Amino acid sequence: MKAIILLTAAFIASTMPALAQTAVPTAAVRATADRVTTKKGPLTVQPITHGSVVFTWNGRTIYVDPYGGASAYAGLAAPDVVLITDIHGDHLDPKTLAGLAVGKALLVVPQAVADQLPAEYKGRVRLLGNGQRLDTLGLGISAVPMYNLPEAADAMHPKGRGNGYVLNLGGKNIYVSGDTEDINEMRALQNIDVAFVCMNLPYTMDVQQAAQAVLAFKPGIVYPYHYRGQNGLSDVDSFKKTVNATNSKIDVRLRNWYPAAK
Repeated sequence: MKAIILLTAAFIASTMPALAQTAVPTAAVRATADRVTTKKGPLTVQPITHGSVVFTWNGRTIYVDPYGGASAYAGLAAPDVVLITDIHGDHLDPKTLAGLAVGKALLVVPQAVADQLPAEYKGRVRLLGNGQRLDTLGLGISAVPMYNLPEAADAMHPKGRGNGYVLNLGGKNIYVSGDTEDINEMRALQNIDVAFVCMNLPYTMDVQQAAQAVLAFKPGIVYPYHYRGQNGLSDVDSFKKTVNATNSKIDVRLRNWYPAAK
C-alpha cells in the first residue's frame, strides 16, 4: 500500500491482539515439511502458522517468530536459535515462548523486542539492528530492514524498529521478510535461494506489490507466508500466477499456513 492507511492507536491495539488469538494448527494438522539441498546436508522447512516457520539444518533448529501456542511446535526439536522480527503479538508472543523448550536457545532480536522480553530471557538475547550480522553455531544471520511505505514515525512498522533476516545455511541464503512492504532494500537483495514474503493488508503489502518485489530480487524459491489480513486470506494463487507469468524459473511454493482456520 503506497498510501499508508492512518490508524489510531486504539485501532492498532484492538487488531493486533486479535491476530494472535486466531486459531493455529496443532502438530497433527500442520503443513508437510519441505527440504532444500545445501552443501552441508538438507535444510528442512516446516511451516507452522502465519509468520512462523521452523528450520532444521546441520543439527541445528531455528524457530522464527514462534506464536499462537506451544502445541503447534509439538514433536519438533528444541530450538538452538529463536529469531523474532518485531514487537507485535503475532511475532513476539511471550505465552508461546513460555511453553517451548527455549532454555538453551539464543534469542536474536532487535532492540525493541529485547525491551519487551520477559526478564528470564535477557541473558540469552543477541541484539541485531538493521545492517548487522551475527555468525554463530555454524550459521550466519543478517538483519535487514522491514517497514511500511511511505516512511513515517507513526507507521505500524516504522523503519529501524523490526528486522527481516537473511540466514546463510550451508551456502544457501534464506530471506525472511518480516512485516514489510516492497521496500528498496528488499528489491535490492541478491543471491537469495529461498524467500518467505508477507502479503496482507493493511499491515504489509498487497499481492501485486509482493509479486513485483519478488520479480525484482529473483529468489530461487519463494513461499508466500503471513498472508492473513483484515478481510481474510490473500490470494496467493494470484501471486503465483503473476510471478510465473513473468519469470517461470522462480519456484513459487504454496503451502497451507492456516490449516486450522475456519
